[in-house]
Amino acid sequence: MKASGCIIILVVTALSAGCLVMGKNKECQPFDSGELERLVPGRTTASEVSGIFGSPRQVVKMSNGNAYIYKRSVAKGTALWLLIVSLGNYDKQSDQVVFFFDNNDILTHYGASLDADKASYGLPF
Repeated sequence: MKASGCIIILVVTALSAGCLVMGKNKECQPFDSGELERLVPGRTTASEVSGIFGSPRQVVKMSNGNAYIYKRSVAKGTALWLLIVSLGNYDKQSDQVVFFFDNNDILTHYGASLDADKASYGLPF
């Protein structure tokens, strides 16, 4: 084999050497929509909500009661390292639920955005 052929093989081998990495990060478990269906506005108390979902991330004091804010997220990442080029993809999706309570700590209503399960691995390009 000629020297130029060996050099070409070495260059192609060096350029194709690399590493693929996939990772996942969770901030707690995503919310289960079935747990939300158990709540009854006008009857469910703040302590019952805390018993089901744990401590809220934030409590907002309002003139007519409180709001409990819960947020959880899932992040997934993919990275491809080649000798010269690095490519990556990062997708973070969140669940957020806000419960509103009156001055007697009775649930009046809630709002939810449940997207954490939509986080996905993707190609880094």
